[in-house]
Amino acid sequence: MAHLKDKVAIVTGASSGIGAATAKGLAEKGARVVLAGRNEERLSQIVEDIAGSGGIASYKVADATDFESTKALVPFATTTYGPVDILVNNAGLMLFSYWKDAAVGDWNKMIDTNLRGYLHAIAAVLPSMLERRSGRILNMSSIAGVHVGEAAGVYGATKFFIRGITESLRKEVGVGSGIQVSMISPGVIDTGWADKVHDETGRKIAGELNKQGIPPSSVAEAVVYALDQPPEITINDIVVHPTRQDW
Repeated sequence: MAHLKDKVAIVTGASSGIGAATAKGLAEKGARVVLAGRNEERLSQIVEDIAGSGGIASYKVADATDFESTKALVPFATTTYGPVDILVNNAGLMLFSYWKDAAVGDWNKMIDTNLRGYLHAIAAVLPSMLERRSGRILNMSSIAGVHVGEAAGVYGATKFFIRGITESLRKEVGVGSGIQVSMISPGVIDTGWADKVHDETGRKIAGELNKQGIPPSSVAEAVVYALDQPPEITINDIVVHPTRQDW
C-alpha cells in the first residue's frame, strides 16, 4: 500500500518508545512527520536518524498537557509541510499504585496526560480535518482499557476513556465527515515505563509485567498498517498481545 506517501503526520509522545518507532515507520512509508514531545535532545536525534535514512521529519517541543502548546503543532506542521492529514495521539503515562495508597499526585499526572492531552491534540487538528472532510486520527489505547490489571485502576480508567472518545469520534466525525478514526490497544510495552513508577509496590509489579513487554517497533507496525489504508477504509481497533502471557 502507498496511502501514506506525502501525508503530513503529527506524532505526540515521539521522543521515545512507541512514538519514536511510529515516527520512523511513517517516514519510511513516505509521510512527512512532525515529532512532538518534551525532550528536545531525543526529538532532535530521532529526526536526524529519520533524515539519515532518507525520510522527511521535523520536531517541535510541546507539552501534551498544555493546550496552547499542543495547538501550536498545527500551524508549525502546516507551514513546514502542509495541512495535517494524520494525528497519532500517543503521549501517555502509566503509573501503578494501589487504591489504598491514595497516590493522588500520580493519578493527576495520568489524567492530565492521558485524558486532557488526547483531547488537546484532537481539538488542535479536528477543525482543519472537518473543513477538508479528510484526515486520520489514531488514538493509542491499551489492553488495560479492556482488562484492568493489578494496581492499575486509574491507568486503566484513562484507557477506557480513550476507548470511549475513539468510538464517539468514529460515529460522529468518521461516518459523516470522511475522517478515519482508529485505535491501537497494545499489551505491556518495553519502553522503560516501569522506571517512572514512584509507588514502591507498584514499581515491583510494573517490573514483573515489563519482563513480557512487546517491543515498540511491533506496535509501530500496527499503527502504520492501520493508517496505510485508502480513504474509504477504516481500521477501527487493533489489539497487540505478546504471544506468551502469564496473566
